[in-house]
Amino acid sequence: MDLFPKIGNQFKMGRNWILALLVVAVLSPVAAAQARRKVIIDQDAAGPGGTDMQAILSLINSPDTEVLGITVLTGDAWRDEEVQHTLRLLELIGRTDIPVLPGAAFPLVNSKEYIAKWETLYGKIIYQGAWNYAKGHAVHGPNEIPPMPEGAATTKASTEDAAHFLVRMVNKYPHEVTVYAAGPMTDLALALALDPRFAELTKELIVMGGSINPQTDDPEFALTPKREFNFWMDPEASRAVLHAHWPRFVLTTVDISMKTRMEKSLIEQVRKSPTPAAQYVAKYAEANYLWDELAAVAWLDPSIITKSQKLYIDVNVDHGAGYGDTLAWAPGQQPGVGEQLVEVQQDLDKEKFYKEYVELLTRPTPGVRGEAQTRKQSANLREQIGMDSSHGPRTHNATEIPGRHVRVVDLPAFLNQGVPI
Repeated sequence: MDLFPKIGNQFKMGRNWILALLVVAVLSPVAAAQARRKVIIDQDAAGPGGTDMQAILSLINSPDTEVLGITVLTGDAWRDEEVQHTLRLLELIGRTDIPVLPGAAFPLVNSKEYIAKWETLYGKIIYQGAWNYAKGHAVHGPNEIPPMPEGAATTKASTEDAAHFLVRMVNKYPHEVTVYAAGPMTDLALALALDPRFAELTKELIVMGGSINPQTDDPEFALTPKREFNFWMDPEASRAVLHAHWPRFVLTTVDISMKTRMEKSLIEQVRKSPTPAAQYVAKYAEANYLWDELAAVAWLDPSIITKSQKLYIDVNVDHGAGYGDTLAWAPGQQPGVGEQLVEVQQDLDKEKFYKEYVELLTRPTPGVRGEAQTRKQSANLREQIGMDSSHGPRTHNATEIPGRHVRVVDLPAFLNQGVPI
């Protein structure tokens, strides 16, 4: 007599399970998207190839990240040129959905002209980024775009500037956004000036910058061990960032970066992958320290770092012989005038880092539609940049021509044009 009611109940239970599974299937992609780590890449994006672009690729290619945008400022090269290299990279890997936002064209106070005078008192500075170095063409001014080996970009940068974008994103996603900064600190200082809560609204700040006591015979650092380009190019901005109240601040310095290198063997491992990102790297990679890449990959997998230390960090802004130098103190020894405690990386599992780095560069780029499209992009990339696996990265000499500098009047003027100081 109870048979049919039992069957009915079982049917209802089965139907409920099916509905539950359907709900899970529908919501799982949403949950996965929500679980991805939101990051803004603030980068002096010199290119093609090199540490800046390879770090960008590492972060975009991770399945665990949601790159909200790439903010680009003058550093290793001039901002406008870097913006074009970034746009072109995103075209080649099929991720033009990621916005590119122009940042600061000039430091807050420092300038090429000032450093030229400074050098007459304190000696030459080997590397000055856009001010004295260029790859494949002569050193040029801030508004020039030299021919691009990877082809000219057809997409456009955002009309929103980097500082306003940074502020808007952390207010939209409070305590969820990681800011990864691997260039000078100007964009972050401007964001702090726009919104005093900017730092506190982030989840964390990941920085490649600073130099404390690197063990090396590299002439750039052997006799001036505390001078590191990202902090040095805009010391006043660096100081503002280092005095802000970030929930977490992780620092990849010269000291640990110099333990790594983009060896030819790594480039050859990357070359074996047919993906557009891998082929781009194989064409344009250089045998150099993995400055920015280490900061990026160690954020994705902190277990790569085997030793770190909490130190108070600041930057010298007195305009004397140590202008732009990194200052560091153990807890209890700091002056106590606003310096913040920073997690300073000291050592790493190099083989693990290399393995994960190569995997990131060679895997299919997330967000690209379908394997067929990836194959098509790879074929197009080979055609567009003249891929030839028998040739390694190109090297060039550069000569210097004058640049210029501005003092801030308002943010748009500061970002886009200058007046002499």
